[in-house]
Amino acid sequence: MPNIGPMELIVVLVVVLLVFGPKRLPGLGKQLGSGMREFKDSISGSSKDDEDDDAFGRPALPAAQGVDAPPAPAATPEAVEKPAAKPGA
Repeated sequence: MPNIGPMELIVVLVVVLLVFGPKRLPGLGKQLGSGMREFKDSISGSSKDDEDDDAFGRPALPAAQGVDAPPAPAATPEAVEKPAAKPGA
């Protein structure tokens, strides 16, 4: 199998630039880097703070928060309906 040289890399970079455009390249690079980092962490089984994060990488809530919160009051039909305008006003 032939090696990839500098000329092939330049051709690939030019094609990527033409397909995605210069405005989207930084975002694509950032997404690619974060995806590679997540993949590496999942393969190696290590992370910064595994026990402090939930499954989505957000900080986990303590057990006391969010469990006993009272429900939000429901809107009543009286509060939603508007009085009808008088004819002739």
